[in-house]
Order: sequence, then C-alpha cells, then structure tokens
Amino acid sequence: MKSFKDKSIIITGAAMGLGLATAKYLAAKQASLTLVDYNKEGLDTAIEEIKTDYPSVNIVAVAADVSKEENVKKYVAKAKEAFGKIDGFYNNAGIEGRQADMVDYDLEVFKKVIDINLMGVYYGLRYVLPEMVEHGGRIVNVASVGGIRGVLNQTPYVASKHAVAGMTKNAALEYGKHNIFTNAIAPGAILTPMVEEAFKQVNPEDPKAAEAEYSKRNPTRRLGKPEEVASLVAYLLSDDCNYVNGQVIAIDGGESNMYGNA
Repeated sequence: MKSFKDKSIIITGAAMGLGLATAKYLAAKQASLTLVDYNKEGLDTAIEEIKTDYPSVNIVAVAADVSKEENVKKYVAKAKEAFGKIDGFYNNAGIEGRQADMVDYDLEVFKKVIDINLMGVYYGLRYVLPEMVEHGGRIVNVASVGGIRGVLNQTPYVASKHAVAGMTKNAALEYGKHNIFTNAIAPGAILTPMVEEAFKQVNPEDPKAAEAEYSKRNPTRRLGKPEEVASLVAYLLSDDCNYVNGQVIAIDGGESNMYGNA
C-alpha cells in the first residue's frame, strides 16, 4: 500500500478501539490526522501514545460530540484549516447502547444510539462530502455486522447500522462522479473496549466466559483484532482503492455467512 504522505484524514471515535488502531496504522504511513472524540482526556492520551511511536506525525485534536451538528461543522473546519483539504474520512464514532428486548428498550437510550450512530454519521457525510467534490476522496463508514443482519436485544443499534449501510450506498451513487468512493465496513466481534463492555452485560460475573463462548461460534474460533480492521480501513482510504464503491464489507471471520451455529 502506498504512503499516506500529504494525505489529510479525519477519524471520529479516535480515542480508543477501531479509531485509535486506525490512527496508529495511518500515522505509520505518514498521514496527517484530525482525530475526533467526545472524550477529551481519552483523546489526549491516545495522541500522546501515537506521538510516542510516531513523533513526526501531524495531528489536530478536536473534542466533539458527533451527534451535535455544530460540533461536526467544527471538526471539519479544523481539518480544513490545518491541512487545507480533506482526502479521507473514517466515519467511525458509535455506541452500542444497552442489551434489552425490543419492547422494553429504554427510549432515551434508543434515541441516543440513533443520534450518535445514525445522525452522527449523516452529519459527517453532509459536511465532508462538499469538501471532497473538487479533488475527490475516500470515505469509510462503520456499519457493523449489525448493519447486515439482526442482533438479539440490540434493536436501535441494528436499526442505526442498517441505516449507515443505506446511506453509504446512496453517497456512492450520488458522489462517485466526483471521484469520491464511499464504502462501509461491517466488523463482527472485534476485541475493543465496546465489545468487552458487551460481554460484561451478557455475563457480569465472568465476561471472559462470555467471550470464549462467543468465539466458539466463529469459523476462525477467535475474535478479531483492531489492527486487522485498521488495515482494511487503510486500504479503503487509499489511492489503491479506485473502483470499490458503495460496498458494505464484512470483517468478521466469516461468521455472517452462517445459518445457525457451526
């Protein structure tokens, strides 16, 4: 894969998990990064970590809540101000919410999941796409396997991620003529803090047992690693990605292909 030198990339949800893993991967390839997260302390720690390994990397940090339209305008403006352009956008910030039956789901949590996972992604597209029209670009949204199948007890998460998959296809149709390629990834159970929290909800007394039980159902018999997702995202953000557009790419060890348990 080519270097990302002279490429300006925005990453939301950059303080941990898939966002941080991708930030490190791109820093190693000399990208200029605008890192966005609502958690300022977590973001500062992440940047310190990246700078330790890659001291010459150019980073702009923006503490922002992606569910707030004005906050999204702010991080887009900061990236443009710092680097003059936006070449790539990893529209990654999201939350799982809680695990609950559909009819018992807490409505305030439901709305929060939709605000962050759906509206946050839409606001990002709304304000980044116009910045790419003149020179082209690459966008990667995060749909999750919850965007291509059902997941028990996670109705708002599944609804929001299916919507992300649909928006990805529409952005590809509408903006492909501008040399903007928009795709989505659909990670399965990748061992991130968000997934670890989900296992705690499934089995509060022994989350590791829940993790082991889930791993048994995967064709690879393991969970994914954040750096494995980062390499896929980097490809989709790179100049090597020249005819992949409007796709929702599962990265889940093949689990979404199964009917029942193997």
